[in-house]
Amino acid sequence: MQDPQSIQQSGASDLVSGGPTLAGGGVMARGYRIHAWDGPLQAEEWGVAAPGPGEVLVRVEACGIGLTVLNSMRGDLSNTAPLPRVPGHELVGTIVAVGAGIAAERVGQRILGYFYLTCGACLACRAGRDAQCTNLAGWLGVHRDGGYGSHTVIPAANALPLPAGIDPVLATAIPDAIATPLHVCQTRLGLRPNDRVVVIGAGGGVGIHMVQMAALFGASVCGLDIDEAKFEAIQRAGGTPILSRSWPDVRLPPDWNEAGPAACIDLIGSADSLRWSIDHLAMGGALAMLTTFRDRAVLISPREMVFRELRFVGSRYTSKAEVLQSAELVASGRITPIVSQVVTPDGIESVHAALRRGTLLGRGAVVWA
Repeated sequence: MQDPQSIQQSGASDLVSGGPTLAGGGVMARGYRIHAWDGPLQAEEWGVAAPGPGEVLVRVEACGIGLTVLNSMRGDLSNTAPLPRVPGHELVGTIVAVGAGIAAERVGQRILGYFYLTCGACLACRAGRDAQCTNLAGWLGVHRDGGYGSHTVIPAANALPLPAGIDPVLATAIPDAIATPLHVCQTRLGLRPNDRVVVIGAGGGVGIHMVQMAALFGASVCGLDIDEAKFEAIQRAGGTPILSRSWPDVRLPPDWNEAGPAACIDLIGSADSLRWSIDHLAMGGALAMLTTFRDRAVLISPREMVFRELRFVGSRYTSKAEVLQSAELVASGRITPIVSQVVTPDGIESVHAALRRGTLLGRGAVVWA
């Protein structure tokens, strides 16, 4: 993991700090926006209005970079949301102004951004199942400006307090890359000590933290990945690394063969990875799926489901309570964020390129302040 204090310097630094305050309490922001879904990032300046009722103005310190950002920029979540848009949902920053109805004491508070723009009033929200909000207004970085800029205005409900003492770069992994594994292991799968768990795509941003989280729950974990350069990190995270370039050649540990894994957590979502998971699950096992590709499917018969008593589990992000719980796991040292490439704003595209190649270990992050 790169030392957060050793930031890659790429030359230009004009994008790092925000511009002057505007009339009415807004600010000039600098950073990157897209003007078309699946279009390029454009470096520019824009005015950010003062926060309205129920909103906060955030000075962004750092923002996580992962595949979900690329998917969002392509329009995979929505290709009809208003443009231009500032991407980036895993933001960490400081509240510098608040709108009507928000306590003034929140100014100066360091926060994590919550990805889903929930209503807070529906039955799911009131029950703490935020990601299942039935009045969802969209996503941070898709329907509201995110962390690829120096400043942004977000709903106060999406600004979750960050415990003191956590480095802002490492904290960028908390709202998604760490909180999602907590939701999967705790809420969706209910993992128990000694469960056998396979994580597919174990060296990625969510995958490497999924290995850690499953191990924290007491599971025995195998981490499948196509990149042997990530094997040492998978092992440090608590997993047994296994090469998965060819699915017919994937071999689990010999002592797993009799029963098979209690759970397969698929972060790849290919027809081959899904079929392999189904074929190898233990009796009563569960397949947890987190990808949302439109063109992926796998055939399974009710007979097989019944005779083997299998479970298919979808996992849709995480709750606000689980984000806060994840932050405490990091603060206590029980989970270690893996942020392997940290860049100044002009280095964002280099992280995107590593993501597309599949060579990025864990998460990347851009630092604004």
